[in-house]
Amino acid sequence: MFLIAEIGQAHEGSLGIAHSYIDALSKTGVDAIKFQVHIAEAESSLHEPFRIKFSSQDKTRFNYWKRMEFSPEQWQELKAHCDEVGIEFMASPFSNAAVDLLEQVGVQRYKIGSGEVNNFLLLQKIAKTGKPMILSSGMSSLAELDNTVAFLQDFNADISILQCTTSYPTHPENYGLSVIQELKERYRVKVGYSDHSAKIETCIAATALGAEILEFHAVFNRKMFGPDATSSLEIAEIKQLVSAVKNISLAQQHPVDKSNNVAFGALKSIFEKSLAVNKDLFAGHILTFEDLESKKPKGYGIEASKFKEVIGKKVKRELRQWDFLTEEDLF
Repeated sequence: MFLIAEIGQAHEGSLGIAHSYIDALSKTGVDAIKFQVHIAEAESSLHEPFRIKFSSQDKTRFNYWKRMEFSPEQWQELKAHCDEVGIEFMASPFSNAAVDLLEQVGVQRYKIGSGEVNNFLLLQKIAKTGKPMILSSGMSSLAELDNTVAFLQDFNADISILQCTTSYPTHPENYGLSVIQELKERYRVKVGYSDHSAKIETCIAATALGAEILEFHAVFNRKMFGPDATSSLEIAEIKQLVSAVKNISLAQQHPVDKSNNVAFGALKSIFEKSLAVNKDLFAGHILTFEDLESKKPKGYGIEASKFKEVIGKKVKRELRQWDFLTEEDLF
């Protein structure tokens, strides 16, 4: 299981806040911290509309991307900080120029945002780096994914695909958890889940359904400023999620053989039961179902599972209420 906590733009253009997120997330157990690299002039224009008009300080979305930019030196600082705390630095580039920047910074793999899956110009740029790519499928149909996968296979690209719903926050009826297995069967690659539900149970369910990569947005508080805040998990929730997911993943790696219960021999002798009689019975009484009870432990009378074998048989001796019933008592 590979766990990616996305800071995205939660830093609000502040290098200090970005560093504080790295420190906080380094204590949660995630494997990677992901940023988004936006170079306004390369990816956007004044004509780009806001996805969510959340900001009164940014007149256009171009202005917002400009405010989110860090210099190459600042990105190097953030990468070095991740290295220092032992977490992989990841980023999603949104332009070829951003790929060039990330190659200078040094990344192990690339995350492709949902809006870039059909951007073959960017995909070719990334594929030519030879580094693994994780595709988020949020806005893509299967036909579009087919085309993208085929395009990347021409480069022998190492790809993984995340089921994702581009809805902020995502409601349960739109999680698309059933798609995880469908993607596995269709593409025969590693499949995961990118979450915008702001609920820990979503990624836990995705894990149980076979997701091998999880991505989720991180925020200090969902009431904070920003387009993704309401769709994010808070730091304490991420710690809970990581613990739960790692336990489930460990369980999946250790299948239980239900055909072999030898290990439970001692417990079975305690919890399972022997037959007893529930009333005083005289010698020669013919046993009926209504005469029988089952009592712990196993091994002091006939096994309770064999009750049908004693019905209709006679008792040899007088039995007191709650006595165990043994083979020697019957003829």
